[in-house]
Amino acid sequence: MTTASKVLDRVLVLEMVRVTEAAAIAASALTGRGDEKAADAAAVEAMREALNELYMDGTVVIGEGERDEAPMLFIGEKVGSAIGKGPKIDIALDPLEGTTICAKAGPNSLAVLAIAEEGNLLNAPDVYMDKIAVGPGFPANIIDLDRTPTENVTAIAAAKGVKPAEIIACVLDRPRHEALIAELRTIGCGVMLIGDGDVAGVIATSDPDTTIDVYMGSGGAPEGVLACAALRCVGGQFKGRLLFRNEDERGRARKWGIEDLDRQYDLTELAKGDCIFAATGVTDGSLLEGVKRKAGKMTTESVVMRASSGTVRWVKGEHRLG
Repeated sequence: MTTASKVLDRVLVLEMVRVTEAAAIAASALTGRGDEKAADAAAVEAMREALNELYMDGTVVIGEGERDEAPMLFIGEKVGSAIGKGPKIDIALDPLEGTTICAKAGPNSLAVLAIAEEGNLLNAPDVYMDKIAVGPGFPANIIDLDRTPTENVTAIAAAKGVKPAEIIACVLDRPRHEALIAELRTIGCGVMLIGDGDVAGVIATSDPDTTIDVYMGSGGAPEGVLACAALRCVGGQFKGRLLFRNEDERGRARKWGIEDLDRQYDLTELAKGDCIFAATGVTDGSLLEGVKRKAGKMTTESVVMRASSGTVRWVKGEHRLG
């Protein structure tokens, strides 16, 4: 059991839900309108405003990019109403996880946030990360990025007492994953392809109702840290390794204090100590229902988790319009 943080006790768990609700509601007004940038901007502005109402000295360690790339909620930005005097909190966020999904009114778009005490969330640069994740109940180190997809699936199947053909892997539907998908299908493994939203894909491994056994493939490093914060709360295993396309990306990683660029990170290295994870659905998905507008009100569905207690709270919100 992770030791509870007295610092996080001062930032109420339900306050995190209010932050993700604000972002989800703002983005939902642009669902299906085909404008990714406008939906993301609305979510960012709403989340920033909500964070600045909280009594904390918060630092964004996973955000919309660096200062010259993002006008708000950039990496290193300070948020909160008690900067310089309140509890020091590291914040990882994605105000609109699945911008394309939201723009097209597809499934699994979320507003996502994770917090921990200062120094406990990896300050990951906005680069790709090779990822593999499973839910709880497996022997330690059942997965490893130094093994082939076939070896990982075979190990997972053996631990479950089934054949590899009975395993289902979740993979982002991208051209870069063609070889991975082909190898998985060669051994009979089922492949659930998703268009976007790999935070939800990783979390889905922890929910038996999704039937997803393992998440595989590369996606954003920031989303990897957010997913790890969630898995810390509900159980599971995660391995991640940063992927760099050029020397500029390597330089950005060094800038944020990452020295071993080829390291394989474990779950507890990406999200340490006590942490809180919150998400609110923007569109309907496997994890959460999206924002609904009807008869003068809006409804939201959120989940908030805490690592120290293993508590998972599902929160239904009803908000008056106007």
